[in-house]
Amino acid sequence: MSLIATDQLKIVIGLGVTGISCAQLLAEKGENFIVVDTREKPPKLEQFRHDYPQVKVLLGPLDAQLLSTASELILSPGIAKDDPAIVYALNRGAILVGDIDLFCRQVSAPILAISGSNAKSTVTTLVGEMAKCCHLDVGVGGNIGTPVLDFLQQPEKDVYVLELSSFQLETANDLRAKVATVLNITPDHLDRYDNDFQKYYQAKHRIFKGCENVVENLDDVLTHPLVAKKVQIYAYHLGVSDFKVFGLLNVQVDGEVQEYLALAKKPLLATNKIKLPGRHNIINALAALSIGHAAGFEMQGMLKAIENFQGLEHRCQWVANKQGVDYFNDSKGTNVGATVAALEGLGATLATDKKIVLIAGGDGKGADFDDLAEPVALFVKAVILIGADAKKIAASVAGAQIHYATDMQDAVRQAAALASAEEIVLLSPACASFDMFTNYEQRGHVFSDLARKL
Repeated sequence: MSLIATDQLKIVIGLGVTGISCAQLLAEKGENFIVVDTREKPPKLEQFRHDYPQVKVLLGPLDAQLLSTASELILSPGIAKDDPAIVYALNRGAILVGDIDLFCRQVSAPILAISGSNAKSTVTTLVGEMAKCCHLDVGVGGNIGTPVLDFLQQPEKDVYVLELSSFQLETANDLRAKVATVLNITPDHLDRYDNDFQKYYQAKHRIFKGCENVVENLDDVLTHPLVAKKVQIYAYHLGVSDFKVFGLLNVQVDGEVQEYLALAKKPLLATNKIKLPGRHNIINALAALSIGHAAGFEMQGMLKAIENFQGLEHRCQWVANKQGVDYFNDSKGTNVGATVAALEGLGATLATDKKIVLIAGGDGKGADFDDLAEPVALFVKAVILIGADAKKIAASVAGAQIHYATDMQDAVRQAAALASAEEIVLLSPACASFDMFTNYEQRGHVFSDLARKL
């Protein structure tokens, strides 16, 4: 369905990457709109004014009366929808949408929508690789890679695989995905949701609105949606496979038991063919298989993609081996659930007398770190803490050997001294990076460079 230009006013809120892409689309469609931004000097303001001199831009605190004159408010993901001026406008009839809705109005190809607290970038990318191996023209984007509206500058794809954050889902009303999934839910971004986990959960579950097929993680009850009976449900877990349930199967091969990815108790691919380390990447492979299967992808193409997949930078990425110690960069582990998954996944690969030296810390975004206690006790030799919430993490893992570092260089130096051969040094911060770094990518690059130079 195409946008139809009218004289009704639309207001784009936020002049970041998403807001600019929304404005570009509205301008191309001849819509009547203005742009507002709470910042006095957005980074790309001058370029935007040069490119769109006809578009009015207003800066500073949001004006409730102005917003209430709009038929639609097009909200950037970084701006909370409970801003008083936005609430005022919504109460007076304005409709709140985001770039995802604008995109869905424009395309007819099926959309595979993926969210979750952790692993969504890895799974989204892997599903995209599966589509390519099945000879489909695929667009992979959303919260990673290509902003969705940039796809509209290209010929329509056969399928779109979209990673969607809770922030994007807050304004998604017309997604109607061919396949929708929430991979897992653990507390994250609670600073955005007033420390109310229920609000975060509800934002994630907006992905299921109007979907045709659901994929759920049977190991996480919070991923199970309330959907109409006509919606097909597929599933996966780290247990035994079953009908419509991807799982695991032990098979005798040359007198030895070999573990396989499986469906309906039929072996598909030996888990030792998966290049990514850790048990958590086995469940990521099962999730991707479930999504691709629900979308109708050909099985052999999907299995080929899993065998070839090398993983993503900053997501449990092996970076070096020094004096027999493996160094892993999991800087994308920006919440507790991600770090728990990394510890459990990598910890299960170690001999019983070998451990992990964990580097963690940063801005915890209001999270509780108590869920770290058990995996730290099981798998961790020492915890080296950096950043703003170091003391808060220390309190949650009080039984562990705790060290503090002034910066990443100090942390890596201490970790190298503590780790023994055949052990692991893992950067998995359980926190955002903004207290010490520009972003998680910079944090991961600094760690990786230091590890390689040891």
